[in-house]
Amino acid sequence: MTRKYNFSAGPAMLPQVVLEQAQAELLDWEGTGQSVMEMSHRGKEFMSIAETAEADLRQVMKIPDNYKVLFLQGGATSQFAAIPLNLLRGNEGADYVNTGIWSTKAITEASRYCSVNVVSNSETTNYTSIQPYESWNTNSDAAYLHYTINETIAGVEFPWIPDTGDVPLVADMSSTILSRPVDVSKFGLIYAGAQKNIGPAGLTIVIVREDLIGDAMDITPTMLNYEVHAKNGSMYNTPSTYAWYLAGLVFKWLKDQGGLDYMETVNRRKAERLYNCIDNSDFYTNPVDKEYRSLMNVPFTLANSELNDKFLDAAAARNLIYLKGHKSVGGMRASIYNAMPEQGVIELVDMMQTFEAEFG
Repeated sequence: MTRKYNFSAGPAMLPQVVLEQAQAELLDWEGTGQSVMEMSHRGKEFMSIAETAEADLRQVMKIPDNYKVLFLQGGATSQFAAIPLNLLRGNEGADYVNTGIWSTKAITEASRYCSVNVVSNSETTNYTSIQPYESWNTNSDAAYLHYTINETIAGVEFPWIPDTGDVPLVADMSSTILSRPVDVSKFGLIYAGAQKNIGPAGLTIVIVREDLIGDAMDITPTMLNYEVHAKNGSMYNTPSTYAWYLAGLVFKWLKDQGGLDYMETVNRRKAERLYNCIDNSDFYTNPVDKEYRSLMNVPFTLANSELNDKFLDAAAARNLIYLKGHKSVGGMRASIYNAMPEQGVIELVDMMQTFEAEFG
């Protein structure tokens, strides 16, 4: 069997060694005679899996002790509502940064529960840049400031962390978590869907400072209440057990690779190779300001859009799949998360250069 290089924005590639271990353990996890999928989530076997996964994530990300780590369901999108419901704490307003489609979705949902102050809006640049922090119209009385570190669709990423002082900083890290080290202590809350750098779809990680838990609005559904999940070890109901198990294998893999410092080095190398190919070409274009280019999601267009289908066919013939750009942007997009091997990017660049030589 030939493994293909999956450049999808998510669900994304998983490390092959993780899949092989899951395959080996599918019918019998550590001599228990049962699959992880069959285990009671309250049994000692799965409890050990869950506890180890959390411990490994805490170690990899260097999460301080005064933060809870929640393993939830509902995707990152469910957090668009959970965040204002839990973090407003009697406040009527929150600050939001608009840098793309996912920011916009978060703003739309939060507007159902509070007054949203959009402190910065990149829509005027078609989401190809980020306005400097000094120009943001922040509110010192805001319940929190929310931003999306990496916009998966537009390929825009923050290279810096906003300093919000006493206002809790909330970050959607869905497509950048675990790709490089981050100082968790600078955030009030971090959340991320799993299907990019953590594991399979179906799991959502929330890392929340303890002092922000316990004052949810009365209308908050039980399943969106952080206090409920924190008190119940993320097991108020049956969690996504197999996705949790696979995420734990990924955390161990990250430790074996050398941690997030190593992953950042590799990810920067992959991104640099691909951006250099684009920048040294008259055939391919990336619209994002270089300072704010994403390490994880690289959109690009061809000089002649009529060649898009030929490009995708040529890529697929070399086992390079899911390169079609989002419908709102068009063109191509290569998502190069942690599990994308460097060889996958090398193969893509070679294919792009060959294609340009033939059709450019």
